[in-house]
Amino acid sequence: MKSLFTGRYEGYSVHHLKKDLISGVIVGIVAIPLAMSFAIASGVKPEYGIYTAFIAGILISLLGGSKYQIGGPTGAFVPILLGVVISYGYENLLIAGLMAGIILCLMGLFKLGSLIKFIPRPVTIGFTAGIAVIIFTGQIANFLGLTNIKRHEYFIDNVKEIVMHIGTTNFYSVLTAIISLIIILITPKVLPKVPGALAGIVVSTLVATFFFSGQVATIATAYGQIPNTLPNFAIPDITLERIQLLIGPAFVIAMLGGIESLLSAVVADGMTNTKHNSNRELVGQGIANIVTPFFGGIPATGAIARTATNIKTGAVSPISGVIHGVFVLVTLLILAPFASHIPLASMAPVLMVVAWNMSEQKHFAHIVRLKSGDSLVLMITFLLTVFTSLTLAVEVGLVLAVVLFAKRMSEKLVVTKVLPDHSKESGKVQSHVVHQKRDCPQISIYTIEGPLFFGAAQTFEEAIVSSIQQQQQKVLILRMSKVPFLDTTGETYFGNVIRNFKAQGGTILVTGVQNEVKLALQKNGLYAEIGEDNFYQRTGEAINKALSYLDTNKCIGCKHFAFRECQELSRVNGQ
Repeated sequence: MKSLFTGRYEGYSVHHLKKDLISGVIVGIVAIPLAMSFAIASGVKPEYGIYTAFIAGILISLLGGSKYQIGGPTGAFVPILLGVVISYGYENLLIAGLMAGIILCLMGLFKLGSLIKFIPRPVTIGFTAGIAVIIFTGQIANFLGLTNIKRHEYFIDNVKEIVMHIGTTNFYSVLTAIISLIIILITPKVLPKVPGALAGIVVSTLVATFFFSGQVATIATAYGQIPNTLPNFAIPDITLERIQLLIGPAFVIAMLGGIESLLSAVVADGMTNTKHNSNRELVGQGIANIVTPFFGGIPATGAIARTATNIKTGAVSPISGVIHGVFVLVTLLILAPFASHIPLASMAPVLMVVAWNMSEQKHFAHIVRLKSGDSLVLMITFLLTVFTSLTLAVEVGLVLAVVLFAKRMSEKLVVTKVLPDHSKESGKVQSHVVHQKRDCPQISIYTIEGPLFFGAAQTFEEAIVSSIQQQQQKVLILRMSKVPFLDTTGETYFGNVIRNFKAQGGTILVTGVQNEVKLALQKNGLYAEIGEDNFYQRTGEAINKALSYLDTNKCIGCKHFAFRECQELSRVNGQ
């Protein structure tokens, strides 16, 4: 436990506490409307978002691996949680969140935090932009005040629902939403220190209450009064059947939560020149998501915008995150009755602005303009997120990214036949020396550049085997100093080349092998099969060895003279 807090509170003073107190209160003010908005968008009561903000927020700050991380419900979770609520119900959402917490803890304990960074940027931007579209369109009904709207899991069905009920548009709801939106956009420019979301909700709520009370739907009319009490502790009814049913959604929640929390931690590192512990962060997120469901809370993760606000307002330690959670709790206990009167139309613009900000439109447009493989990965991930599911989108996006990466890497593999260039004093091997009228009938030298892996190994084999089978040469020299690694598929094809050449009575000489490739060859037995004496550091050493294998009868009358030594050998034989 001591190591958990090492470096976080060293030299901590009353002055630092004051900074954390101010920062925590400001972030708490920002978190309250967002927590309720995200809960409502996820298909659950607004108080569940509040419970998540203070319970998960405190635990993530205390136990996570980032000094400045602020945790709670986030927009990224909205489509996933809404889908789970629609398909399985609220209680099963709690179980899925608990299971996701366990998965996150296991990921951290098995030190898988660093693997998150291998998810390609086009995939993360693609699904984030897709989530933004879903959140934005999901708030159109509340913005317009539409009635009798049913929530669906899929985007197309929700759009159809809006179109079918567009005739129920409420003028007062639209007016309330516009007022909220204008205040949200203007406040940061006029009063930079006042949270725009809070100002928009407060002003538009006051206008709706005093000028057209009862004309717009509120939290109370849609979900009932928000209780100003502590959440009840309850153990969900966990059964084997439910675990089997929810393992898929739980895994998606865990993966998305892990990605979001670590991205937020990276942002915090960049803003503060610090370094987070990714595995500890996953464990902290996991514990928070295990505990929160017992109090009715929904899944939580690191919130990038709130974390950035925490840093900008002067936070110096995780205490600010704890204060943020406590402030949210106190506010719930004191102001819950007033919050119940907030119009849904006042909250819709809050999520719309959040969706716009999280869409990363500049990065999205930049990647699309590249018209490359990354553009394809981005668009497919985006479209699948919007029109199918996040799970399928990420799976397809990752597979496509891997395929395109393998294709790019395979194009990096170059297999070139070379011979000594005697037109230059150095006599180094060059590819331009080899042509139809100048080649050696007994020695083949190949330079291999690039990784020998599953995407390129067959190309390597075909390039060499076709040549050695035609010419029936005695010595094959493979220059491998520019081969960085060799996977199992590469080992297989490399072994095929070795065995085919040895089967026709030839000798393999290898030069410049890097340590990683050498270890791979030793493990799979190819090193011993080639022979330890047939590995050389320099090409010249291998050539000298190769000359000892030459058939002098074939050298007599040879007009190619690829090697100076062959010329000397020819003279000795009277040629």
